Amino acid sequence: MYGSYHIKKKSSECAARLGTIYTANGIIDTPVFMPVGTQGSVKGIPIEFLHESGAKIILANSYHLYLRPGTEIIKKAGGIQKFNSWNKAMLTDSGGFQAFSLRNMGRKINNDGIEFQSHIDGSKHFFSPEKSIQIQKDIGADIIMCFDECIPYNSDYQYAMKSMELSLEWAKRCKKEFYRDSSSHSITQSLFGIIQGSVYNDLRIKSTYEMLNIDFDGYAIGGLSVGESKSCMYSVLSNIVHIIPENKARYLMGVGMPEDLWQCVEYGIDMFDCVIPTRNGRNGQAFTSLGKINIKNMKFKDDFSKLDPYCNCRTCKRYSKAYLNHLVKTKEALYLTLLSLHNVHFMINLMSDIRKSLSSDTFLESKRNFFKKYYAKN
Repeated sequence: MYGSYHIKKKSSECAARLGTIYTANGIIDTPVFMPVGTQGSVKGIPIEFLHESGAKIILANSYHLYLRPGTEIIKKAGGIQKFNSWNKAMLTDSGGFQAFSLRNMGRKINNDGIEFQSHIDGSKHFFSPEKSIQIQKDIGADIIMCFDECIPYNSDYQYAMKSMELSLEWAKRCKKEFYRDSSSHSITQSLFGIIQGSVYNDLRIKSTYEMLNIDFDGYAIGGLSVGESKSCMYSVLSNIVHIIPENKARYLMGVGMPEDLWQCVEYGIDMFDCVIPTRNGRNGQAFTSLGKINIKNMKFKDDFSKLDPYCNCRTCKRYSKAYLNHLVKTKEALYLTLLSLHNVHFMINLMSDIRKSLSSDTFLESKRNFFKKYYAKN
């Protein structure tokens, strides 16, 4: 069944697990990092380079694709994978997070959904749970998400509770719409529910149990990495991840720093996504096995070594730190691709190493060894 998760091996040291997710466009080994392609494209990286990086699944966002080019164009093309030439699995976010991140664009929330103004031309639009599901069906991604409300981390308890309950009601409507006019044997997409509740553990626990009662193909944990401390995020995860059944995929949305990937896999998370690799690359920052570096720094002006001595990506194979420093300083657009590509490759390779450590049941030792190198120069 599409969207089903299967455990291959559990760690004997912690809650981490090695598994697979089955989709109509391929099998995904987990734990997995998913590069973000908001507009149907991972910024600055051609599809063939993404294939080289080892990526098995990428994200797109229904809000942005709905506005441009329009879901009718994507549907006419035969779905998002035909439209962007990515022949592997894809996931779409519901648009709920954009309603949060673009909340200054005239956003209005009621029980029926969210009204917002386009960040492009100011035109007004309305997303209901039903509309979000239909948009994602038309886009055609393998895994689609329930429509939810994401709130700021400093929201008070009463607002967080009200929002969590609203997201639960929307989740029920999303599932009903997902199966409307469809028989289960003909569905090639899978639907994930999203657990909310801000940093309040009792709300998170309630949301988790209620989402399980609705019953989804997999479960995402949303509303984290929005400004709260890491200790708060880890507290939330430690209180709810074990409640999610072992035969369901666990997806932590919007998290992608190396330290978080290791720690959250240790808690039992299977899937991650984040814009950090490409965003940091566009700002001249690179992740390496020896720690983060800012290639704009003067010390790299005549450094002819590669970004990461342990990396075999296209960037590290061909270009030196000195050349990359030159590209950044001269604002030559090529650096956007080269640094973003390296960072994506780093995250994909990191998750491959994590999977290998789980396969050999050496997760905690591998984690210690990674950070011994990663923080050595700091």
